[in-house]
Amino acid sequence: MISATEKLIVALDVPSAEAAALLAEKLRGHVGMYKVGSELFTAEGPVLARYLVAMREKVFLDLKFHDIPNTVRAAAREAAQIGVSLVNVHASGGRKMMEAALEGARSASHGHDAARTHVLAVTVLTSLSAQDLDEMGITGTPEEAVVRLARLAQSAGLDGVVASAREIAAIRRACGPQFLIVTPGIRPVTAASNDQARIATPGAAIEAGADFLVVGRPITEAADPAAAADAIAAEMEKAMSARMGVS
Repeated sequence: MISATEKLIVALDVPSAEAAALLAEKLRGHVGMYKVGSELFTAEGPVLARYLVAMREKVFLDLKFHDIPNTVRAAAREAAQIGVSLVNVHASGGRKMMEAALEGARSASHGHDAARTHVLAVTVLTSLSAQDLDEMGITGTPEEAVVRLARLAQSAGLDGVVASAREIAAIRRACGPQFLIVTPGIRPVTAASNDQARIATPGAAIEAGADFLVVGRPITEAADPAAAADAIAAEMEKAMSARMGVS
């Protein structure tokens, strides 16, 4: 079983590769993976992802591909060629698009299964509330929408989903224990929710069954990012022990 630290992904949501590299250096050994998202990738391209992989760090390339299948296949192939550990697509792009993403990633992944690029589906963004979904014409509750999309992603062969802590139990019931669940919207009790609508504490998300947690500002904007990461990992470890019945 992997450690709590290995389950912690820090979001490098900063505007430059230099700032991201400095953060990564401060956090080396304190987190298990780094998320490179749209802001950083738009500013710098793949340079930071390539740098982190070259430094033997794990990378979650969070670009949420959503396009025609052929374009997404090519994009996922390029991501896998970089050597990132995780890449994601929007489940709302449909089965054919998700299958194409998987084909692209697997065509270029390096090494054995544990080292290959795993493809995740974004179900419902954690910033969206029930009212938002209603305005978009998506029927049912956020949980119902998430489960519907998670099942579709699993049937397309994807490795897992990105989903909020509130939907973890429902996804587990629908998709089983081996389906990866990566949970953003994580905030320690003392942190502000910012622009996330469906949030959870690190302990609550682990207790619910998340495989990986994505944490951004509570770590990256802390006076001591490494100490903040360690505190979150300690809370995660406690929750992991409780789930296993260890006192």
